[in-house]
Amino acid sequence: MNPLILSNNPPMVLSSTIRFSSSFLRYNHHPHRHSIFLTTPRRFLSFRPSRPPPPSHTPILAKDKEREGNGSLATATDGSRVVPVELHEEMTGSYITYSMSVLLGRALPDVRDGLKPVHRRILFAMHELGLASRKPFKKCARVVGEVLGKFHPHGDSAVYDALVRMAQDFSLRYPLIQGHGNFGSIDADPAAAMRYTECRLEALTEAMLLADIDQDTVNFVPNFDGSQKEPSLLPARLPALLLNGSSGIAVGMATNIPPHNLGELVDVLCALIHNPEATLQELLEYMPGPDFPTGGLIMGNLGILDAYRTGRGRIIVRGKTDLELLDSKSKRMAVIIKEIPYQTNKSLLVEKIAELVENKVFTCPFHRFMATIKEPSNFETLRLLNNDDIRDESDRSGMRIVIEIKRGIDPLIVVNNLYRLTALQSSFSCNMVGIIDGQPKQMGLKEVLQAFLEFRCSVVERRASFKLSQVKERRHIVEGIMVGLDNLDRVIRIIREASSNATASAALKNEFELSEKQADAILDMNLRRLTMLERKKFVDESKNLMEQILKLEELLSSRKNILQLIEQEVMELKNRFSTPRRSMLEDSDSGQLDDIDIIPNDEMLLAISEKGYVKRMKPNTFNLQNRGTIGKSVGKLRVNDAMADFIVCHAHDHVLYFSDRGIVYSARAYKIPECTRNAAGTPLVQILSLSDGERITSIIPVSEFAEDQFLVMLTMNGYIKKVSLNAFSSIRSTGIIAIQLVPGDELKWVRCCTNDDLVAMASQHGMVIMSSGDIIRSLSRNTRGAVAMRLKDGDKMASMDIIPAALRKDLERASEHSHSNVKGSSGPWLLFVSESGYGKRVPLSSFRKSRLNRVGLIGYKFSAEDRLAAVFVVGFSLAEDGESDEQVVLVSQSGTVNRIKVRDISIQSRYARGVILMRLELAGKIQSASLISGT
Repeated sequence: MNPLILSNNPPMVLSSTIRFSSSFLRYNHHPHRHSIFLTTPRRFLSFRPSRPPPPSHTPILAKDKEREGNGSLATATDGSRVVPVELHEEMTGSYITYSMSVLLGRALPDVRDGLKPVHRRILFAMHELGLASRKPFKKCARVVGEVLGKFHPHGDSAVYDALVRMAQDFSLRYPLIQGHGNFGSIDADPAAAMRYTECRLEALTEAMLLADIDQDTVNFVPNFDGSQKEPSLLPARLPALLLNGSSGIAVGMATNIPPHNLGELVDVLCALIHNPEATLQELLEYMPGPDFPTGGLIMGNLGILDAYRTGRGRIIVRGKTDLELLDSKSKRMAVIIKEIPYQTNKSLLVEKIAELVENKVFTCPFHRFMATIKEPSNFETLRLLNNDDIRDESDRSGMRIVIEIKRGIDPLIVVNNLYRLTALQSSFSCNMVGIIDGQPKQMGLKEVLQAFLEFRCSVVERRASFKLSQVKERRHIVEGIMVGLDNLDRVIRIIREASSNATASAALKNEFELSEKQADAILDMNLRRLTMLERKKFVDESKNLMEQILKLEELLSSRKNILQLIEQEVMELKNRFSTPRRSMLEDSDSGQLDDIDIIPNDEMLLAISEKGYVKRMKPNTFNLQNRGTIGKSVGKLRVNDAMADFIVCHAHDHVLYFSDRGIVYSARAYKIPECTRNAAGTPLVQILSLSDGERITSIIPVSEFAEDQFLVMLTMNGYIKKVSLNAFSSIRSTGIIAIQLVPGDELKWVRCCTNDDLVAMASQHGMVIMSSGDIIRSLSRNTRGAVAMRLKDGDKMASMDIIPAALRKDLERASEHSHSNVKGSSGPWLLFVSESGYGKRVPLSSFRKSRLNRVGLIGYKFSAEDRLAAVFVVGFSLAEDGESDEQVVLVSQSGTVNRIKVRDISIQSRYARGVILMRLELAGKIQSASLISGT
């Protein structure tokens, strides 16, 4: 590429394809350009001073090409000089210089005092104006004018905005300026004009940032025009970078540091002083996380650990909410928002909630299978609130946002929806970047604290050296005065004989070997100080000064002493200004809200067909009907399809799907799309990773994987085994093996039980075995099991149910009176349902416990064409009259459903045929039956 020659003329177009940005040209020709140290060692860039433009454009000379390689000056025909440079080099160097200027002089805070230049200049200007915490307020316009005129040659709005933020208690954890007037609000209301507001320094600012500034603790540098001196740093006693945090956007990088609690910050600093090798985990014992001025809940500590370790992390913050009973009669509840996340606009938050209220929906995450359902789900749109049910009642006493909830709605669901859909839960992205050693750097917690300690040690050392020199100078003068008082007559005679002050000073120096300062101090003494009392004061002062010298020299002799003094000073700050923590830390899942957090744990019905179609329905889909009626259709079924299973569960339950091949799959109940009774349902292959031809034969809802719970599995050919429920707590998407099957056998029934429960099994011919759960061996998943029942030719297993241990005493008591009338016996009972729609209840006391691999007892005597469809243990929950409070749902092969009361089914003997439960003239046979408890 041929080099281009750029002169110092005003910017012009070099070609039709090369353009400079106006901002670059303005900066490149600024009259106040100066050299800036780059991040790359041994490299400086200096801007050349601008020259007045020549009368005409300077041509590019052919002879100048000889000097382009070394960048030497070339002379044009009109006598002006030009410098040949590469365009990309000039652009790169100028942009890096500009970016470094923004980094160091505007956007990033210094790690040592935690302030940006504008904040440092405002505080120093207020200190110079005498605006102490105990002095009267002064107009902010006066302060802004002082800062602009002496230290900060930028716009007044930039200075005033920075001043306002330092006075807002919702922006800074510990405000540095006291504001008098309207300084804005958490609703993002702007502050009043600077001519109306007043300000002064906070006591913490004086004690933490401005103390000892006049004792040579920091360097002072010339201001922008060289007429004043300003501090390059403030002698901070605490790491203000962590105390109030900081945020800023520079060129190519940004910073976002959270605020912290003063007391915890002092504790962690002292811990690092005592143990410089302390690990991050040890430091977290003293300062577990940020402390935001607006409070809130910090969810989890993973983001905090990342931020403290590497300087970058993501912290999840939630607002604090309470539940309040508005009306005891109607039991209407309200969610009260008391605190919101840091830097969240309260008015926008209320506006967002009001928008959701106006639309009357909180849109929840939509499962990927919901697209197959045409009708909306009650989990897709949760209509929670009414109009005019949200109020912002915040006042001077604190924040209070009231959200009233409809009756019957779980308030926790509303809160979780607010977390998910609004800024009531937000993230704070930590990016701990600051200026250290003149360069921007991303640092972790320990590195920031160590950098501050190094700076604070130098401040204390410089302050001690300054005090030591002053004390030594004063003691030197006091010693000279004491020499004069010891020789008072001779001093008076020398002074009287001297012709001038200079002569007297020279005579005193020669006579008593004094320095010039000592001689001048003797000459400046008043006659009243020649008394014996005054001499004693000088003696005492000399001793006091000597003690101070020894202490200061001892302090400067050891770094350990300096660190002890630093610890003492920060503890004084803690005792004066420490406040309780506002942001509470929650040991949770880092604030990640899943679908389950915003879905009510309501009861639901799950129906599955033989061909693997499943649907979720509301529990009131099927109304209660009388015994012997036809029933209501469960909905459309595919051709040659039939209902296979029908269960009652809750939305949050883990549903375990057991297939005929002995494989188990798992999915949450709410993952199944809800639909109406007439809908066909969703294919299970869209939810589960089923193999070709694999059928789901049993569904088990599990709310909790308890350690003392087991799953009992029964196959069609009569093999049974028991597996711990914990073995199914983690099931991969492709499923895991539940039982090993012999060829021709298939897994049909799975039930949950404990070792103390009883297991009732029945065959299609009506034979029943009742065995104790502890007899069945607990095996691993990849086993076949033992023989449950000795089946006759042509017979197969028909059903299985569990008798809870709580009913065993009742069962044993009823067995003693088994000779009494069967119809008058109390529960529990075995409920038999035949394929032809007949059923009956038989007292459990009519059956005795036996071991496995037995023929069993007759429980139902069928005709040749009828078989047993299902058997249940009923009588768990009883009404006041002692009758069963349960209900049974019957599903025919054609999809017709009938829901009847168990109490309407007759209690009969083991040999009776039973009563008709459901008419099946056109509905085929009973395909499945499910029990609904009274609760």
